[in-house]
Amino acid sequence: MTHANEGVIVGPNKFQPRRHSMIRALRAGVALFTLAFALSAAAYAGDVNDPASTERITQFGAVQGVNHSAATGTYAWLGVPYAKPPVGSLRWMPPVDPAPWPGVRAAQRFGHSCAQAGAYFSPAPNDAPYGLSVRDSFGKPVGSEDCLTMNIWSPANAQGPLPVIFFIHGGSNIMGYSGDPIYNGQVLAKKANAIVVTINYRLGVLGWLDLPQLKTGNAQADSGDFALLDQQQALKFVKNNIAAFGGDPNNVTVMGQSAGAVNVWALLVSPLSAGLFQKAVPLSGGLITSSRLTAQTYSQALLTAIVIADGKATDTPSALAWLATQTDAQIAAYLRGISPDELLNVVIANPQLGNPPAPIEDGAVMPTNSLLALAFGRYQKVPVLAGNTKNEGTLFGGLFGTLTASGVSGFKPDDYDRFTIQYNFDPNAPATLTDADLINARYLPVTALPFGWNALSALTTDTVFLTPVAVELTSLALQQPNKVWYYRFDWAQEPAPFNTVYGATHALDLPFIFGNFDKNVFSFAYGNANKLGREALSDAMIASLAAFAKTGNPNTLAVGVPWANFPSKVVWNASPTQLQVTAQ
Repeated sequence: MTHANEGVIVGPNKFQPRRHSMIRALRAGVALFTLAFALSAAAYAGDVNDPASTERITQFGAVQGVNHSAATGTYAWLGVPYAKPPVGSLRWMPPVDPAPWPGVRAAQRFGHSCAQAGAYFSPAPNDAPYGLSVRDSFGKPVGSEDCLTMNIWSPANAQGPLPVIFFIHGGSNIMGYSGDPIYNGQVLAKKANAIVVTINYRLGVLGWLDLPQLKTGNAQADSGDFALLDQQQALKFVKNNIAAFGGDPNNVTVMGQSAGAVNVWALLVSPLSAGLFQKAVPLSGGLITSSRLTAQTYSQALLTAIVIADGKATDTPSALAWLATQTDAQIAAYLRGISPDELLNVVIANPQLGNPPAPIEDGAVMPTNSLLALAFGRYQKVPVLAGNTKNEGTLFGGLFGTLTASGVSGFKPDDYDRFTIQYNFDPNAPATLTDADLINARYLPVTALPFGWNALSALTTDTVFLTPVAVELTSLALQQPNKVWYYRFDWAQEPAPFNTVYGATHALDLPFIFGNFDKNVFSFAYGNANKLGREALSDAMIASLAAFAKTGNPNTLAVGVPWANFPSKVVWNASPTQLQVTAQ
């Protein structure tokens, strides 16, 4: 370390002894002060120039993360493998531990998104950042089979062990990715003083397939529930390694939204989940399962479609005839030799195959009757915090034609154009859009009865979301009455016309829970006019989640009202400028 005053000379070629000693003392004092300040700063926030500040040791090797302490007060480890890539002979098999790696593995970029047929909530092609290029994936294969990775965020000044919030993304179990900007865990980790984990898991036909020709005699391999096994594998990685990142392996809250919530319920009833988590937060999703018969009927239809698409047959009878000439081992090898893009193109070309049955009640990974398992107390008895948005159904306007038998989508633009409109919308500019720009005329005015936009949205919300989850939560509350909590998210302060088109729509609570109001699929909603109320609501929701993750009880002064157990609920809301929370 050098200083500008080194070698000061007073007078012609002559040092003043006393002053010289004073200068040396001053220099020493400055150096000590500088060192002390640097050490204290490093202890508080991590030294951004010190790569070792984010080096951590897992059971499979060392990882080097990203130091965001100066900007966000957090560290991040991205794309950490929790299993081997499920490719080749590992396709449609339970996940296995990753191979140990030598040296220090860079964990500074999100891992590949899992292979999927591109849709509204899918990633951009080639793992490009979120943007208009997301539209380019619609109706095309996107992602990779080499995708079983997780992302970990911690406060930079963490004094562990901290609670762990383990998040499972949604997307109907056929789409989505942990790199979605809504799920960035840095704000939640910092404000909740918790370790935040997000994961990728196998999707669609690569994650859920119960095909007799793939059977091995191993109960887990034969379950068809590969995506659920991925999630349990990731939870095992957390249990065995999260202490190295400052987390408490014995205080893990598993949280998921939409299909992620469906999977949280499945994890609750799966006998293989014992000891892997201590709390559960299923949001906007219930216990939706498929029978083995349904799953195998689907799988056989998929196999037939693959054979026809591959040119080995021209129709179903000839496909069945070709399959009859093959052994089970030959069919398994054949299917594992098809590229993921070819497989996904078959699904894309056959819309009836777009949603494979999941999770599958196989009797090993899942009970044969999950609702009865809940009713008879055969599940992981942990505190549960569930939630719904008030207007879940508005996000599913594209399905309104099936409710009215008209075949007319509720949305006027197709997905490509709707994504473009919403991505380019400036929430701070004067309004130019109207309800009629986004909603088909058949469903206008929105208040029309019986088939207006609002009525069909309410019908979807009640039948698909509220009624089923009320049954499931009631079952839990009868057995653990002091450990079940519930919220409803009512915030609908978007600029017009989105406040009526969407309102408190499905998944709109996620940006508030994660504290992410930058560019994402809902950024049309984040205007300057609602900023104060929106951020106050986000802070209160994060504080309640933090309390729940730490103690199993979401009550905190930040909520502003006492939160009683289910069937009571807290209603999250805010005016444009102020928090408005009520207890009902």
